[in-house]
Amino acid sequence: MTRNARLALICLVAAFGMVGAAYAAVPLYRVFCQVTGFDGTVKRAKAAPTRTLDRPMTVRFDTNVSGVPFTFEPEVRQQEIKVGKPALAFFRVTNTADHPVTAQAVYNVVPEAAGAYFEKLECFCFTEQTLQPGQTVEFPMTYFVDPKLAEDHETRGIQEVTLSYTFYPAVASSGAPRPPGSVSNTSGLGGKPAKGL
Repeated sequence: MTRNARLALICLVAAFGMVGAAYAAVPLYRVFCQVTGFDGTVKRAKAAPTRTLDRPMTVRFDTNVSGVPFTFEPEVRQQEIKVGKPALAFFRVTNTADHPVTAQAVYNVVPEAAGAYFEKLECFCFTEQTLQPGQTVEFPMTYFVDPKLAEDHETRGIQEVTLSYTFYPAVASSGAPRPPGSVSNTSGLGGKPAKGL
C-alpha cells in the first residue's frame, strides 16, 4: 500500500469515527447527566432510600411542549413531601392532532445542585410515548429526594425544587423527527386513560 493510499484510508476511518461520535454524543451525554445529576438532570434510581428524614420539601411541577400537538399538565402543581420518602405524581397528556404522535419527555430540576439528589423510580419520560388522535393518558411518576441532600453543604438549605418536563418530537435513528403515524416502542410503565374516557 502506498503512503498516499494509507493516508487516505486513515482520513476515511477518522471521518467515519467523527460521524459516529457525533451520533453517539447526545445519548452518551444524556446517560452521563442521568448518572451524575449534572446540569440539574434527574437520576434514575433502582430502589428507594432506607431512611426518611423529618424534613419537609416542596416539589413544584412545570410542564411544557415543544413541536408536538400535546396538551400536558400535572394533576397537581406542587406536592409537600418528606426527604427520603417516595412520592407519586400524575401527569395528563392529550394528543390534539388528527394522527398518532410519538414524543418523549425530557426533564431537569431547579436549582441545579438538587438534580443529583432528585431521583425517579418510575417515569413515563424514560421511553418514547405514542398517543393516538385525541387520546388522553394519565402517566404516573414515582420519585424521591435522596437524604444525602441534607448532608451536602451546597444543598442542605434547599427547601423547594422544581421538576420541569418538556415533550419533544421523538427522533428516529436517522436523526429526523418520526413521521406521523410511525411505530415506536412505548413505555412499559405506560399510563392509563384519563377518567371518563
